[in-house]
Amino acid sequence: MKKKHFNFSLKFILALIMLFSLSCSNSEEKKQIIGFSQTGINDEWRKSMNQAMKIQAAFYPEFELKILEGQDDINDQIKDIETLIAENVDVLIVSPVQAAPITPIVDKAFKKGIPVLIVDRKINGENYTAYLGADNYQVGTNAANYLASLSTESKKIIEIKGLLGSSPASERSSGFNNVIGNIPNLNVINRIQGNWESYSIKDSLSKFLDTNKNVDYVFAHNDRMALGAWEVLKEKGLEKNIKIIGVDGLNGPNGGIKHVQDKMFMATILYPTGGEEAIKLAVKILNGEIVAKKNILGTTVIDSRNADILKNQFDKITQQQNDIEKQQDKIQLQEKIYFTQSNRLKILLGLLITSLLLAAYSIYSAYSIRKKKRELEIRNNKITIQRNQIKKFAEEVKISNDAKVNFFTGLSHEFKTPITLILSSIESLSESNSIKDNKLLREVGLIYNNSKRLLRLINQLLDFRKIEDRKFILKASETNLYEFSTGIFKDFEREAQKRNIDFSIKTNDKSLKIFIDRNLMDKVYFNLLSNAFKFTPDNGSIHINIVNETNSNFLKIHFKDSGIGIPKKDLESIFQAFFQASNNNKASSGIGLHLSKEFVEMHKGTIDVSSKHGTEFTLKLYKGNAHLSSDEIVYEPDLVDNSILNFNLDFEENEFVEIADGDNKERYSILIIEDNSDLIKYLRNKLISEYDVYLSDGSDGIEKAFEIVPDIIICDINLSDKTGFEICEVLKKDLRASHIPVIMLTALNNKESYIKGLESGADLYLTKPFSFAVLNQSVRTLIYNREKLRYYFINNIHKINTNQSFGSIEQDFLSKINEIITDNLDNSKFSVENLAGALNISRVQLYRKTKAIIGVTISDYIQNMRLEKAKNLLQETQLTISEIAYATGFSSPNYFSTSFKNKFGKSPKEYRGS
Repeated sequence: MKKKHFNFSLKFILALIMLFSLSCSNSEEKKQIIGFSQTGINDEWRKSMNQAMKIQAAFYPEFELKILEGQDDINDQIKDIETLIAENVDVLIVSPVQAAPITPIVDKAFKKGIPVLIVDRKINGENYTAYLGADNYQVGTNAANYLASLSTESKKIIEIKGLLGSSPASERSSGFNNVIGNIPNLNVINRIQGNWESYSIKDSLSKFLDTNKNVDYVFAHNDRMALGAWEVLKEKGLEKNIKIIGVDGLNGPNGGIKHVQDKMFMATILYPTGGEEAIKLAVKILNGEIVAKKNILGTTVIDSRNADILKNQFDKITQQQNDIEKQQDKIQLQEKIYFTQSNRLKILLGLLITSLLLAAYSIYSAYSIRKKKRELEIRNNKITIQRNQIKKFAEEVKISNDAKVNFFTGLSHEFKTPITLILSSIESLSESNSIKDNKLLREVGLIYNNSKRLLRLINQLLDFRKIEDRKFILKASETNLYEFSTGIFKDFEREAQKRNIDFSIKTNDKSLKIFIDRNLMDKVYFNLLSNAFKFTPDNGSIHINIVNETNSNFLKIHFKDSGIGIPKKDLESIFQAFFQASNNNKASSGIGLHLSKEFVEMHKGTIDVSSKHGTEFTLKLYKGNAHLSSDEIVYEPDLVDNSILNFNLDFEENEFVEIADGDNKERYSILIIEDNSDLIKYLRNKLISEYDVYLSDGSDGIEKAFEIVPDIIICDINLSDKTGFEICEVLKKDLRASHIPVIMLTALNNKESYIKGLESGADLYLTKPFSFAVLNQSVRTLIYNREKLRYYFINNIHKINTNQSFGSIEQDFLSKINEIITDNLDNSKFSVENLAGALNISRVQLYRKTKAIIGVTISDYIQNMRLEKAKNLLQETQLTISEIAYATGFSSPNYFSTSFKNKFGKSPKEYRGS
């Protein structure tokens, strides 16, 4: 009975608390939310619209208005709409900055069941509940009719258009030009593209007026650009000759009405904000009322005849709105005070009743809590043990998985070295002119193309890892799409011929250029065509069709085959990683289509699939580059056709070329640090005819570099002892080898490795598989740049000092040499060995380093400094020739005179007298 009593008491207390909670909250019931995404409108317009919305929304306390402003940025507006969708607003109001980019996110909200009200600017398609805004076409018509009513004489007009791609700009221009085209005395002589802001049209207008001052009117799509046009006219003294018509007709110090009153504008077309009407429509939608799909606001022309009247009307409306807003603020404050006091009273009453009941219940609850606490402690200990076991197991699984992935990635990188040798050997054949058989030529080309295919497959495995880690960066360049597609088409043409497959590529615009990442899009093409050939039987058909949609910002690429198709139940999952269709009985990794979808979406495009009498993949990509950020756009040269190997150069036998003993010509030296014996042999074979080649497997790379002091070093990264990064860093920080250019040669082609290579001091970073032609030219370029630096040092050697250093280790080295030689210039016993000791390097290393930097031996360099100093003393002092000889370190005057005449062509006496 006691237990039942306490249970009853507990239920009673809880019921009482719930009753008071409901009583306290009934005055603040959950409100329906009206979300408004605002962007792409000037400050005056935005303030006017927001104020009208807030005042109208205040008449409906059961609704809450939430405004998010995107600050004229399409990406910010998309994020704002995503936020409002996530908050599950009851009505979504959107004022788009651009139609095309905002359409997908509006579709998402509409398909989720959220009513969508589009304000001012339209979107593509019909996936919205209602549209509210002025008739932009009528705005353009009103402007044209107004101009037509002014005069019957021939007049010249400049049209200044709004942001390309926005519906207001397109419709205003259409309305304006459709009327102007039917009026013979009015002629549009120029159209200037702007982006709604005044700065965007000033340069274009100014340049046009420099050569064409015979203009009568300027029609701008909004008042801000109209103001920019007036500022340009004022600069050129044409503001009284050329009349301006704008659009917006806002009230306020910076509005179009004020500019008409000040006679800066001849007229402006009123473009109402529609804030009040938008809230009314939203309320009707929430109340379940039927609203029209299109709701058009009225517009009119404002000029000197009605500007004052409209301004007074707007001022009165604004004042009334301000008064209403103040009254609403007061009402809300009073309501808040009332609700607060009422809730406090109810809470106090509830607490008084519950405290009495809780006092009785506390005795029982204390006992019950102690019992539950013991049970919870036992359960918590079990959970802790299980959690630790799960955590340990998860760590072991993670370590095992990372080990597998790293092994997989490392093995994929290792594949690149043998592929490099295959491709490089084929390049050697391409340099030969001894292959005359066309059949053999085709077979060698087939080996080359399929080696590239194998490389693509390996890269695809590595790309999947990059996609998982989100390490891809889009590098889009302007590309002729048909030429790009044809290059890949040719790689599959031989396969089609062998299997009698009808393989074709078509387009309606061969000159179409778009911005794509050629590397990523090549992989998309390769995956789609590989699948098509895999699942299309012999004698079937595969077609590529590129369609430039002239009235759209998009183009489409269709890949259509007559293969086995994809079952309907599998279509939604076909782009998932590792997924294979139920009718696929061929070996496949299942990541090709997944990567293709990721790469297309990185281009802000889409990829769709349909399957009926075969399979068709459709890529939809943007034209132009407005959808890309500046970091995603790069410059690349135009495409060249590399699909056919060139066999026009002399053939080289695949053996080492040794240098004849009688050849005493001094040659540049190269040190190759590589642990792959085949690659070492290949590089030595290719380079030894032109350079002195030294080899190291990496274990003694640093020591050989110090010993040989070569002109250039080619170094791999993955070595058995030290990594190439470590070797390069040691060499670049050591005085003995800091001047030597280093080329990194590796299979690691990720951004992090590239940056690490540059940080270690590498002069060039080449990834495998590499072209030997590129490597050879890189070696020549680095040696050429070193020669230019040597020329600088030779011609400025006596000017180099520590006070004018530009941070080069070589310059610091030469500055130190100059300082030591200068300090010992009068010491005839000062030798190269003394200088090497002072620099803490060996005599041989000093000789090789100075020879590499300045091109002369160190002994000749010391002698030249002595003679240069002696020449200055002969010009600037009255010292005798003997005194000058001993002061510059010569052992005797006769030796000094002989050396001086050999260098300058005159004896010291003759030089002083000349």
